[in-house]
Amino acid sequence: MKIRYSRIVEFFGFMSLRVCMVVVGMILVVIFYDIITKGIGIVSWEFLTQPPADGMTKGGIFPAIVGTFFVTIITALLSVPLGMGCAIYLNEYARDNGLTRFIRMSIRNLSGVPSIVYGLFGVSLFVEMLHFGTSILAAGCTLGLMTLPLTITASEEALKTVPRSYREGALALGATKWQSIWSNVLPYAVPGMLTGTILGLSRAAGETAPILFTGAAFFLPDIPNSILSQFMALPYHLYIMSTQHHNITLVRPIAYGTALVLVVMIFAMNLAAVILRYHLRKKGISHGH
Repeated sequence: MKIRYSRIVEFFGFMSLRVCMVVVGMILVVIFYDIITKGIGIVSWEFLTQPPADGMTKGGIFPAIVGTFFVTIITALLSVPLGMGCAIYLNEYARDNGLTRFIRMSIRNLSGVPSIVYGLFGVSLFVEMLHFGTSILAAGCTLGLMTLPLTITASEEALKTVPRSYREGALALGATKWQSIWSNVLPYAVPGMLTGTILGLSRAAGETAPILFTGAAFFLPDIPNSILSQFMALPYHLYIMSTQHHNITLVRPIAYGTALVLVVMIFAMNLAAVILRYHLRKKGISHGH
């Protein structure tokens, strides 16, 4: 009787999960269908390579693409080395005591802080205190801080998947602590570390609130000439096209085209994460053999 009851519970449990999966999949299909059907007609070579014109009612989004690219690079330069280094220290060197547990709890809490809070903090620290001004550098550093908790958490979880015996075997052969981490831990943990990092960067590339006050410009058809210049960005451009433009009906096709380009860019970053993870994992397995 207990076995039959367990099977019934298992059946309904799996059915509930399948229903949830189907509902989420249908919602995503509807969203993507709406964006693709309404945005594909505006996307062209001119749209991707020309600056906006006539009050952003004509032209393209090239400055916004360039600005998003530069900000993402600054974000990666700040969050990737700091996040991975912090994760390696916490997992491999730090003692498991109250202080490290408090640090981990704080990092996870920072992952749930609203992005607008990071934007206000970026204004206070980077724009005003460090005198970066409203610029690519200030916006990139703000997004880097926002991405840092996710990078640390993902990297530490990837390091935890490597068996402890890999470290002990290297130490038994006379390797130093760092040599054991470099040769026996990182080759197996790096795929997961990079995957979490790229997913965090793809999220940062689509954020509007953190760059709203730190450097994004309403209309700037020229390409930024330095990291201390203001810039246009795809998410902020989409926000303006959708809510703040004086003629929203006229520019709605441009908004859909911008949304499609942004979705494709984020999808490409996520696909790159999957491919890179597969390649590095395969390389790590062959290295282990």
